[in-house]
Amino acid sequence: MTVFLVIIILALLAVTGWQMSKIFDLSKGSRAESSGIANDKDNSQQAKLMLAFMVFIYVGMAYSFWHWSKLYLPEAASEHGNQVDTLMFITIGLIMVVQVITQALLHWFAYKYKGKKGQKALFFADNDKLEFIWTIIPVITLAGLIIYGLFTWSDIMNISEDDDPIVIELYAKQFRWQARYAGGDNTLGEANVRFIEGVNTLGVNESDPYASDDKITSVLHLPVGQKVLFKFRSQDVLHSAYFPHFRAQMNVVPGMITQFAFTPDITTEEMRASDYMVDKVSTINDIRKENSAALVAEGEMALDSYEFDYFVLCNKICGQAHYNMQMKIVVETEEEYKAWLSEQDTFAKTMEK
Repeated sequence: MTVFLVIIILALLAVTGWQMSKIFDLSKGSRAESSGIANDKDNSQQAKLMLAFMVFIYVGMAYSFWHWSKLYLPEAASEHGNQVDTLMFITIGLIMVVQVITQALLHWFAYKYKGKKGQKALFFADNDKLEFIWTIIPVITLAGLIIYGLFTWSDIMNISEDDDPIVIELYAKQFRWQARYAGGDNTLGEANVRFIEGVNTLGVNESDPYASDDKITSVLHLPVGQKVLFKFRSQDVLHSAYFPHFRAQMNVVPGMITQFAFTPDITTEEMRASDYMVDKVSTINDIRKENSAALVAEGEMALDSYEFDYFVLCNKICGQAHYNMQMKIVVETEEEYKAWLSEQDTFAKTMEK
């Protein structure tokens, strides 16, 4: 209802403005120029406004880079992350160079070649040389970016036999993630939604011998420096497994298995101790203290202190609780990882309970 009222108010304001503009035109009298054709004064005014708008664009752009750059993600926490960041910054750099040049030319030409009485524009039907230049340059630039991107993607996605990655399945459903670790055989047992029943929420085939030593968890633990091969399944709708700090993302599609591999190279504790994260956590906790004071004054509970953790998120709008579909990731040493994994029940034990 509130949105509807706002729309009505905006519509009434627009009508009011239109009516006021008509009254203003009538107040000029019959001697006012009403041909609708721009004169030299109009052209000069618009040309100056174009220059002013160009300055506004560049000042706004510089301010945005200076003020909002602190919201960038910290350094990548995976081995391939630097390649992704490099590709992104090269792309942004090229776009910014082109944007600065083309916007400057656009606004400067609008000012320099503004309309003047008695001045006629030079017109020619076509220019093959110019058309070739402004076609071939974007083609070469885009082809270079695409080829570089393909090689980067191929390097990230290719898994050699020597890697011997840890195999983990991430299972998505509205609105939760679950992880299934391959056991000592490093092979996941067969799974299908048709097998979902009772505590078997992932649909693991109980008769598959490879499934007995699988381990199902609600928190994702990863050993630093070891490649992890993720296999993704969805129970219901299209989801997307998004690991922002590891620069990884893969769609999770019902009825098929998708996969992505990466090697984490910064533990959770190391990321927490980084200058970037210490400063960010301090800022967040300062804001929480201010909000907590207001909440306590209203008789509500204060906010807990924030501590950084890695998370896997859903990057597809998969329903009403999409925003809350996340799972904590703990990156730790190999010894800590093995100790934690040894404490988790196997699928066979879980089914016996």
